[in-house]
Amino acid sequence: MSVELITALFFGSLLFFLFVGVPLVFTLGGISVIFLFFSIGPPGFYIVASKFWDSMTNFTLLAIPMYVYMAMLLEKSGVANNLYRMMHLWFGGLRGGLAIGTVAICAIFAAMSGVSGAAVVTMGTIALPQMLSRGYDKRLAAGAINCGGGWGILIPPSVLMILYAMLTEVSVGRLFASGIGPGILLFVLVTIYIGVRAWLQPSLAPALPPEERGDWKMKIDSLKAVFLPLFIVALVLGAIFTGLATATESAALGVFGALIAAAVHRKLTLEVLRDSGVQTLRLTAMVMWILFAAHAFSTAYSTLGADALIDELMLLIPGGEYGALAFMMLVMVILGMVLDPVGIMLITLPAFLPVVNNYGWDPIWFGVLFIIMMEVGYMTPPFGFNLFYLKGVAPPEITMRDLYVSVIPYVLVTLLGALIIIAFPQIALYLPNLFFGKPVI
Repeated sequence: MSVELITALFFGSLLFFLFVGVPLVFTLGGISVIFLFFSIGPPGFYIVASKFWDSMTNFTLLAIPMYVYMAMLLEKSGVANNLYRMMHLWFGGLRGGLAIGTVAICAIFAAMSGVSGAAVVTMGTIALPQMLSRGYDKRLAAGAINCGGGWGILIPPSVLMILYAMLTEVSVGRLFASGIGPGILLFVLVTIYIGVRAWLQPSLAPALPPEERGDWKMKIDSLKAVFLPLFIVALVLGAIFTGLATATESAALGVFGALIAAAVHRKLTLEVLRDSGVQTLRLTAMVMWILFAAHAFSTAYSTLGADALIDELMLLIPGGEYGALAFMMLVMVILGMVLDPVGIMLITLPAFLPVVNNYGWDPIWFGVLFIIMMEVGYMTPPFGFNLFYLKGVAPPEITMRDLYVSVIPYVLVTLLGALIIIAFPQIALYLPNLFFGKPVI
C-alpha cells in the first residue's frame, strides 16, 4: 500500500471519529496504535511506551499541576475583586474605561495563572454585570472579557506553552519570555480598539458619573490591590528570568504566592484547598492522557511516512515561506472552530515543525504565533471554550448569539497583532535573547 493511501486513511479515520463525537484522546491514541500494529506489529507498542516513559520522567512536567493549582487558588482568593475596584476607580471616568480596566485585569491574571478559563470566569462574574449596569454595550463588554481571558495561554506562565515546549523540545524559559512582548502588544491593540470605538460611539461605553469615580485618597488606597499580584508575578517570572529557578521550581513559588494571597483575603480554608486540589487532579490527569495520545500519534505519524509526504506537500504551497505560513495559520483558525487547542497542537505540530525547520524559522517565534492562533480558537464559535465559560456566568440577557457576534472585532484585532509579529519577529524574540542569550545555531 502506498504512503499516500496510508496517510489518507490515517487522517481520514482521525477526522471521521472526531466528527462522530469520539473523545479526542481516544481517537488519536486508538487510531495511532491500530495503524502502528498493522504497519510494524507489536514493536510499535514498545516504541510508544518507551517515549511515554521518557516524558513521565521529565522534570518539566511537574510544572503543569502546580501552575494549574496556582490558578485554581487565585480564582478563589478574592484578588480579582480588589483589582477590579482599583480599575473601576482609576479608569471608570474614561469612555470605555471599565472595559479597558477589565482587559488590564485579564492581563494581570494571565501573568499569575497560566490558564485561560480562570480570568474569563472571574471577570464574567465580577466585571460583566458591573459594565452592563452602567450602560455598556453587552457585546463590547463580553468580547473584551472573552479576548482578554485568552491571554492566559500567551502571557507567561502558560500551561499550553509547557506542552508546546515538551513536544518541540525548546526551552520553556525562552518560550515564556517570548510571550511577554506579544502579550503587551495585544493588550495595547485591544485598548486602542475599545478607546477609539468608545470615542466614536459614546453610547456603547459611557464614562462613569462623577460621583462614582472616587476621590484621590480612594484611588491611592486602591493601589494596594496590585501589590499581591505583582508579588506573585515577580516570584514566578523573576525567578525564571534571573536564572534563580527553573520553570518547574518557579511554579512551586507561584503556588506559595497564591497561598499567601488566599490567606491575606481570608480564603485559605480546607474547603478551598480541597476543591482546588480536586480540579487540579482532574486537569492533570487529562494532560497525562493527552501526552499518551501525543506520543502514539507522533510515532505512527513518522513510522507510516506521513511526515515526509506532508512536508513535501507543504513546500509545494504557492507563495514560498509566507504562503506556507499563511496556510498553516488558516488551518489553525479552521481547526480552532471545532477542536480544543491541545488537540490542534497534537494534530498539526508533527506536520508543521518540519516546515518550520526547512524554512529556518525560529521555533520560539513560531510557537508564539501558534499560541496566538490557539487564543483565536478559544474565542471563535461554534466550540470556543471561552464562549462557554462566559455563557456559564453571564446574565440571562446575554445569548450565545451575542457572544458569537461579540468576538468578531476582537478576533480581527488579534489577527492584526499576529501579522505585526510576523513583520517584526523581535517583538517575540528580543526578551528571550536578552534573558537567555541568542541561541547557538
